Amino acid sequence: MRRLSKLERISLAVICVIAALAGLGHYAGWPSVVAFAIATLALAGLAWVVSFATEQVGEHVGPAATGLLQASVGNLPELFVVIFALRAGEAVVAQSAIVGSLFANALLVLGFVIVVGALSGEGGVMRFHPKIAKDATTLLFTCLFIIVLVGLSLSTGDRASHHVTAISVIAAALLLTVYLAWVVPHLRGEHRPQAPTARIALAFALVLLIFGGVAAGFVSDWFVAALAPAIAQLHVSQAFAGLVIVAIAGNAVEHLTGVRLAARGRSDLAISVVVSSVAQIAAFLYPLLVIVSLTLRTQLTFALFPVYIGALAVSAVTVWQITEDGEGRSYEGWALIVIYAILAVITLYE
Repeated sequence: MRRLSKLERISLAVICVIAALAGLGHYAGWPSVVAFAIATLALAGLAWVVSFATEQVGEHVGPAATGLLQASVGNLPELFVVIFALRAGEAVVAQSAIVGSLFANALLVLGFVIVVGALSGEGGVMRFHPKIAKDATTLLFTCLFIIVLVGLSLSTGDRASHHVTAISVIAAALLLTVYLAWVVPHLRGEHRPQAPTARIALAFALVLLIFGGVAAGFVSDWFVAALAPAIAQLHVSQAFAGLVIVAIAGNAVEHLTGVRLAARGRSDLAISVVVSSVAQIAAFLYPLLVIVSLTLRTQLTFALFPVYIGALAVSAVTVWQITEDGEGRSYEGWALIVIYAILAVITLYE
């Protein structure tokens, strides 16, 4: 069995140091901006550790388990950030973080993957199986349907608008059943590449997974604690912090993995990594957090600001339109990146 590469060993060591510095910055009372920056880097690094360990554990028992593990723990950093934000009463940060993860994957990451894939593809076109993306867009549209209905109810002030929390919890539970209906056949091998041979021992992979998960929980707490004073000093909005900073840091793994696979010409796998993450966030992580938030200080619901409802609707339609034919061109990827950049600019003034 092969061991970790030299680069992977160095990366793990650096991530451990950064995570330790994040803790030191929190308990030693370092300047908020410095503590926030270090915690952000640690969060991104631990996202890689969790993803890598999850993949290696899964490869010992087959591709189905790999998919199940990725669905369950692949988004641990984002999960912890949202939970700690809700516990601290930071509803805007929590909601923008989870919605920002959708935008980051569906627009920014997918955009870069298509641009890189098209540049390395034959005739300047990235080709992939269209069914891969259709599954994700179906789940995204289902989640969007709930969000739009709740938004319309609140805007009109009808009777249902007084029961948004109850409606969100019921809708979240039903949305989870849709996710299960999708993920079961998906884990049985549908559109899923065969997992490669495990590179590290199962025991070590489990240790890495436990370490990554526990450390992500601590760092998320430190991140949220430094968030409010840091954004006040930086003069950025809570929406920008959640939608852009948290989303990019928490999805760093998908960013790097998808682009790297696209550059190697593995188009189906590159698209699968990104759109599967979109599907998991929309139909698993978001509804799960809605239910979990019932036990916290602040409740998470499907009620979003109108600008985000509109942006999410346009994003879903754009992703569907670009990916439905199984081909991606560089200008289409760039269009997705530009849409995300414009949305990020808007959040600066929220």
